[in-house]
Amino acid sequence: MERKIAAKPKPQRRTGVREAAAQATRDSILKSATKVFAKYGYDGGSVEKISKAAKSYDRMIYYYFGSKEGLFIAVLEGIYKRMDDAEAAIALDVSRPVEALTEVIRFVLGYYRKNPEFVTLLNTENLHKGRHISKSLRAREYSSRAVAIIEEILASGAAQGLFRKDLVARDIYLLIASTGYFYTSNRHTLTAFLGEPLESPEAITHWENFVIETLLRTVRADEPQDNTPPHEDTSKWQKSQPAASRARSSSRT
Repeated sequence: MERKIAAKPKPQRRTGVREAAAQATRDSILKSATKVFAKYGYDGGSVEKISKAAKSYDRMIYYYFGSKEGLFIAVLEGIYKRMDDAEAAIALDVSRPVEALTEVIRFVLGYYRKNPEFVTLLNTENLHKGRHISKSLRAREYSSRAVAIIEEILASGAAQGLFRKDLVARDIYLLIASTGYFYTSNRHTLTAFLGEPLESPEAITHWENFVIETLLRTVRADEPQDNTPPHEDTSKWQKSQPAASRARSSSRT
């Protein structure tokens, strides 16, 4: 009598494990690329440096991102997404537009200050005239949410008679971003040029308060005439200004 031998079940493919490993490799490459591009720029950030930093292989970069440019675009998308996610996590009450706009300003200025790689990578891309990020299909998603938040705040303020009705959300967004970006990206050269420690806690607090006051005055519906200069007392954060710089400043008056 012939005995039938039961066939052994085929081993199931552990697709979930492989997918997790692939995602981990991709994330490692992306994280390392962010640091390498921030340190060496686009031209100096070679595939070899990135794969070495990620403890991976050059071919894996091409496999996941297609090219060095594709990887750089992914890095730029990543830094924009992280800022967008952080901004979306802010608890804002648009029914209190003054407080909400103040929180947005504090967030933007603080984010630039706490994430120098973000600023450095944007500097690099601007040197390339934005030719990489312009190829991204996702970049505008991140800016549109930030502008939409400000638009909602401005609409609430206008409805309550607190803000002007002719404001454009994009303009306010650019104004906020420029005050944070310029201060952070030029802090080293401006410290030397002005002879003032722009990275000191006192200087940072002063600038943040000044920007908030300036923006709120810009959007107010009933700007009062006040002859008192904003933040007239700057003695606290200028105490550590070098004597030579103070002398140079006073000699110009």
